[in-house]
Amino acid sequence: MNVVKKNMPGILACLVIALPAWFLGIAFPIIGGPVFGILFGILIALFWQPKKIAAGIKFTSKKILQYSIILLGFEMNLFHVIQVGGQSLMVMLFTLTSSFLTAYFIGKALKVEGKTTTLIGVGTCICGGSAIAATAPVIQAGDDDVAQAISTIFLFNIAAVFIFPPLGHLLGLTDTGFGMWAGTAINDTSSVVAAGASWSASAGNNTALAFATIVKLTRTLMIVPITLVLAVYTTRKAIRAQENSGTADSVYSLRKIFPWFVLGFVLTAVINTFLPLPAVFPESLVTIGKFMIVMAMTAIGLNTNLKKLLTNGLRPIVLGLCCWFMVAVVSLVVQHFIGML
Repeated sequence: MNVVKKNMPGILACLVIALPAWFLGIAFPIIGGPVFGILFGILIALFWQPKKIAAGIKFTSKKILQYSIILLGFEMNLFHVIQVGGQSLMVMLFTLTSSFLTAYFIGKALKVEGKTTTLIGVGTCICGGSAIAATAPVIQAGDDDVAQAISTIFLFNIAAVFIFPPLGHLLGLTDTGFGMWAGTAINDTSSVVAAGASWSASAGNNTALAFATIVKLTRTLMIVPITLVLAVYTTRKAIRAQENSGTADSVYSLRKIFPWFVLGFVLTAVINTFLPLPAVFPESLVTIGKFMIVMAMTAIGLNTNLKKLLTNGLRPIVLGLCCWFMVAVVSLVVQHFIGML
């Protein structure tokens, strides 16, 4: 009861701030509610930082964020993975690898903070804000890291909607080829849908839109192996650091940071795939999950140090651009070699 009393004021504050962000996200889906949530949080924090609700804000940015990922599993249908086949999984494997390698080497060259680099790499190769939300607690990223990564990914989500359709026509892509390209190289689902809809409108059919959406949702499943690998890596790195500093006696185990919520994501995906649920049930839960992400991003905005964010300058944006460019090119190259273009 004390925990509820302690956290509730902060949770309610995030909920109230998230409401206008949610509706603005509906009105401007290319931008999205999470971006508005972070923006509102940062702006409000400049003038209002009450310590009485700090615990609830932290709870929202950590726990409610994890619960939202579990609910997003109801958006998944595992038969879609089979439907898009091995070819799309092959493309995803190469784009994922290229994004991480680019993030690692370019991040080091630009001296971008390690956790920010990881979040930008994950956000680029998997599914934008949702992947960042799932990865942040696993690598123990700070709110500033999350805000920086979300802001960077947001810029290229908007750019992709306007650049991809005309560029796809210029390259002479087929409907399926463009669908695969958009589904594997554009970060956020709303931007994938927007680009796919733009292409389909000019093509006179919904082939590109449908294929891009299926590929994008399948790509979301990559959250599971990536977070598990990062959990193991983070644990080993922490243990090694303790041994080097002579504090190896302190307990640091994989269980402490294991992404249990990702198992919840898998479970809800399995339920949605195999149980005959009324359509309104999973759709409602996914909507609640997406609103919870907006709440969590609002909380992250409230905890973000704007001065530190601005100090990083253009380096994270340059890193995001490099990752995005590499993923887009690799997707086209792999499609060419496996005969999809």
